[in-house]
Amino acid sequence: MTQTPLSSPPASPATAAAPANPVKRFLAATEIDTRLLGMLAALLLIWGGFHLYGAVVNGNGAFLTPRNLWNLSVQTSSIAIMATGMVLVIITRNIDLSVGSIIGVTGMLMGILQVDVLPQILGLGHWSIWILTCAAGILCGTLIGALHGWLIAYRGIPSFIVTLGGLMVWRGMAFIANGGKTISPVDSTFALLGGGPGGNIGATGSWIVGLLACAGVIWMLINGRKQRVKHDFPKRPMWAELTLGAIGCAAILGSVLLMNAYPLPVGILRRLELPEDAFVSHGFAIPVLIMIAVGIAMTILMTRTRFGRYVFAIGGNPEAAALAGINTRWMTLKIFALMGALTGIAAVIASARLNSATNALGTLDELYVIAAAVIGGTSLAGGVGTIYGAILGALVMQSLQSGMVLIGFDAAIQRIVVGMVLVLAVYLDNLYRARTK
Repeated sequence: MTQTPLSSPPASPATAAAPANPVKRFLAATEIDTRLLGMLAALLLIWGGFHLYGAVVNGNGAFLTPRNLWNLSVQTSSIAIMATGMVLVIITRNIDLSVGSIIGVTGMLMGILQVDVLPQILGLGHWSIWILTCAAGILCGTLIGALHGWLIAYRGIPSFIVTLGGLMVWRGMAFIANGGKTISPVDSTFALLGGGPGGNIGATGSWIVGLLACAGVIWMLINGRKQRVKHDFPKRPMWAELTLGAIGCAAILGSVLLMNAYPLPVGILRRLELPEDAFVSHGFAIPVLIMIAVGIAMTILMTRTRFGRYVFAIGGNPEAAALAGINTRWMTLKIFALMGALTGIAAVIASARLNSATNALGTLDELYVIAAAVIGGTSLAGGVGTIYGAILGALVMQSLQSGMVLIGFDAAIQRIVVGMVLVLAVYLDNLYRARTK
């Protein structure tokens, strides 16, 4: 009879904690965010559903085409840029309902500057008009955001009330600024920032951007592994590192191929004096590159700086953060000023894309921005949120809107669907937080 040993070698922590399910083991080894996978699955479901609906009802699926996906990326840019700032606002247990109206007033300011003011001073078509216009719009947004932050932080007015008032005040200011009239056309160079004709970098430029992005992914994985070794943190298995690198590079190169599959229309080919049957790719649109740059900068700000750590500390427990020596009021002012600056950048893209400044610019954008942040995993209870999640949430929201337009839903139905999605996202966030506790 064989006796069981009284003692056996203890299992290693990794072995003891390893999930039995292969999928869970894969997720644990690669450290992929399950909420990110959920959003990606929802996005693919939305895309596939709209495409199949169009194919069955209208006889042609128009959603999953290079043209529509290229336009979708441009439409997402301004909402995604604002959503990255809204993440910080919501993390610190605040809200900003005024971003749509700030777009309206800054867009009107930029329209007046480049159409009525600067050409009279510098001359029509001067090379610096678009630069001064962009700087003025971003500065205007920053100052408005700073004013909101000051009222919230130093005068103790709830952010809901301040920004709700701002929603009405700045929309009214946009109307008063030019009597409700539309200002157009904008400066030709400024219009390129909206992704219109010529507002793209072509096939070669897109491949350069894609290869640089792949190099960045590889560098991040190598540097991250070195940092884990340096600080004696647990390392991911090598196969997991290689898998993450392959997935990241495949996604980047796939997006390059998709953007390059959308050719310039015949009208632009004629203007460029090219053969009408020539295949010239759009490549990435300039607004998309701006969105990517903002996303990278905001991710670094939130994950690699003291400012980002303070934001999460305030969101987790404002009282404890203040007792720890964080100037929560000054931080609140800076967060709202940053939100205003990002709204100014979004106003540049939105007005350039329309090639005009209108009083209706940015209407209801606050709904889409808040929904994008919440769908992307930012908790309304504060303390939780990611930049990439907000950008993906913006893509989900714009996909819903674009798909409903393609299949012929009217504006009322679109608003009903968006409202239901927002409520569902908050409900799922509550379920997720309850499960993690």
